[in-house]
Formats: sequence, structure tokens, C-alpha cells
Amino acid sequence: MKQNYLKKLLIIAVPLMLSDAISQLQMIIDRVFLGRMDDLYMSAIGNVTSPMWTTMSCCYSLAMGASILISQNVGADNRKKVETYASSLIKWNSLLPILLFLFWTFFARQLFEIMGVSENVMPYCLTYTRYYTPVFLILGLECAFTNILQTSNYTKPMVYFGIIRAGTNILLDWILIFGHFGFPRLGIKGAAIATTIAEYVGFLFTLAVVLKTQHLDTMPPFRSILSAPFRPFFESVKLGTNAALEDFGWNFGNLVLIRILNTIDEKAAGIYAIVFSVEVLVVVMIGAIGRGTMTLSGEAKGSGDLKQYKSICKIAYLLSAGIAVVTLIVCALFPQQILGMFTKDTAIITGCGIYLLLVCLNLFGKSGNIIIGNSIRGSGNTIWMLGTQLFGTVLVIAAAAFLVYGIHLGIIGVFISVIVDEGTRALINLWKLRRIMRDWNKLPQTA
Repeated sequence: MKQNYLKKLLIIAVPLMLSDAISQLQMIIDRVFLGRMDDLYMSAIGNVTSPMWTTMSCCYSLAMGASILISQNVGADNRKKVETYASSLIKWNSLLPILLFLFWTFFARQLFEIMGVSENVMPYCLTYTRYYTPVFLILGLECAFTNILQTSNYTKPMVYFGIIRAGTNILLDWILIFGHFGFPRLGIKGAAIATTIAEYVGFLFTLAVVLKTQHLDTMPPFRSILSAPFRPFFESVKLGTNAALEDFGWNFGNLVLIRILNTIDEKAAGIYAIVFSVEVLVVVMIGAIGRGTMTLSGEAKGSGDLKQYKSICKIAYLLSAGIAVVTLIVCALFPQQILGMFTKDTAIITGCGIYLLLVCLNLFGKSGNIIIGNSIRGSGNTIWMLGTQLFGTVLVIAAAAFLVYGIHLGIIGVFISVIVDEGTRALINLWKLRRIMRDWNKLPQTA
């Protein structure tokens, strides 16, 4: 039976994992190109991506509420509610992304000033932002269609989505950043343009897949989308708001860490971005397992299958921990080769090996939070994860401030504070998961 649970998890997670890993590889290559051209470009990317992802993640997290409700109703075999929540999601999910597009268009400089971006780095931040913000206009529909594929247990097209988007981005990066084929040498502006075009190409592919595929179990008819009321979307947003605030809490903490790094050195944020580029490549793989965990735990909750709920969580964490072990070994054996991809600065290459190892150790706590957190969300409880994240945000900021300003550990103090935060929250969330399973076990089981 465990083998069946593993197969169900991998059917959802592996395509998402490959798609996300390909997309993250695309971002890494983007940073490799920019970092080898100018170290200040890396600081700009470090300052831009953190707040921009904060706002983007809110969109993904709000859609998560619909994903939970759809999965639970799939498990309960309530097709009418599946159609209702899916229709409302597709129709109304673009409201917030459009508002965020306007925010980034008119208030980017003010935000970067609050973050303490230096005058040397500011023009690069504003240039990248200006040409990347159109992505928000398609973000709502992209989130909705991705949820449809995920809750239909049909994520295979996401692999092709990742390949198409990444291939387009890498090719355009090479052309526009360095000025090949007669194009001007655009540097960081070219990177932003290339990424935006690639996102639109990927979106058009996803749209074509959703419209063409006949066997998407959670894809509603077009007439249902047109007539979908706002209330079901509002219900899903209420559930997803906790997840959005949770993501905002994590990202807010990360923004403060960037602010602290900017007070150390104008290259410190760039170093942070380089090292965490390696972690993010791994985290998106673990995150894909987490998304599969949430879908299947939601189905288990809807059908009352405690055995599936327990097994999926256990198998998912073992897979994630295995990925973390492999990453730690690779980074321990080849730190200079990995860091050398992002910068030509020998001082950074030789001095950042310890940061790379600390980030790898952090993956074990982060794996726990991703897998356990998605299991808790799948049960329908999103408020708990918000509470632990708010606690973690206060913890990581306080720890970083003490280690950097109190005992003057510099950049390493920031990395240590991140490990303390993730590890502490993983233990707290594990305690909560065990409580959920214990309380569930007292109820009559339907499967």
C-alpha cells in the first residue's frame, strides 16, 4: 500500500519538481550571466527578487485556498462544489495581480529606498523592475490553471512548460544581456526583458494545454466560468489568506534580512543571493513534493482516509530529506566550483564556502516546514502555519539583529539566524501534526 501512496505522490510531484527545477535553473543561469558581467548586478537581483517574490507569493498563496477546497471536494466526490470553486478561481483570481502591477509600476523606488538600496545599485533595481512588472498581468490566470492541473493529478504538462519557458529565457538572456546577433548589449535590462517574454510564452503554452486537454477532472465548463459568482472565490480567499499572510511573514523577514545585509556591505545582498540561489534550486524540488503532499492530504481529509494522510506525509519527508543529504554532499565536495559559476571575484568564491554549507544544513529544517506545513494545510488548517510563521519572522529578525549588531558576526550571523528559525518552527509544526493525527484517530474512519 505504501508503494501506491508513493506512486500517487510522485505522479503529482515529479512533473512539478522537474518544471520548477528547470525554471530555477533558468534563473540561476540568468544570475550567472549577470554576475560574471558585474557584481553589482547580483546585488540588484538580490534586492529586487526578494520583495517582488513577496508580492507574487501572496497571489500563489491566495489561490492555495481554492486548491485545498477543490482537493477536499474531489476526495468527497462532490463534483458540483469542485466546479463551483474552480470556476470562481479562474474568473476572479486576477484582481490582486493587477493591483500589484500598478504598485510596482508607480512605487518601486520608494520601496527600494526603505530597503536601504545604495545609489550605485538603485538604477539597476529600477531598470529590472520596470521591464519585469508586466508578468503580474498574467499571474492570476497562471496560478488558476496550475491549480487546475495539480488538483486534476495531471501535472505532466508542467515539465514541458518549464522546458519551453526556460529555453526561451536562456536563449534571450544570452542574446540580450551580451548583445549577440546584432542586438545591443543590454545587461540587466536585457535579463528582465528576456524573463518577461519567456513568462508570456510559458503562459500561452499552459493556456493551450488547459483548453485542449479533455480529461482534466477539475476544469469547469466555460459557461460556468462566465457565470461564476464572487462568493466561492471569497471563501477560498479566506482560507488562502492565512497562507498568503504566512508567505508574507516569511518574505517580510527575508526583506529585513536584506536590509540588514545592506548595512554590512553593498555586496552582502549579492553574496546572500548567490548562496541562496543554490538553496532555492533544491527548495523548489522539495516544494513540488510539498504541493503534492497538500493535494493528496486534502483528498485524504475529504474521504476520511487517515492512513493515506499519515503515509503521504512520512514518504514526502523521507524524499525531501534524501534530496537535502545529496545537496549537502555535493556542496561539501565542490563549493568553489559552484560559487565560481556566479562570480569571478576570488575573495567571494573562497570566503563563501561556509555559507553554502550552512544553507545546506538549513534544508533539513526547511524540508520539515514545507512537508509538514502542507500536510497541516491539506487538513484545512491554515491558521496554524500563519501563527508559527509570525513567530518565526520575529525570531529570525531578532536573532539576525543580535548576531550582526550585538556580537558582530557579519553575514554569517544572518545565515545562523535562518537555521535557528527553520529548525525551531519545524519542531513546533511537527508537534501540531502529531496532534492532528491523534485527534483524527479518535474519530470513526471511513477508509
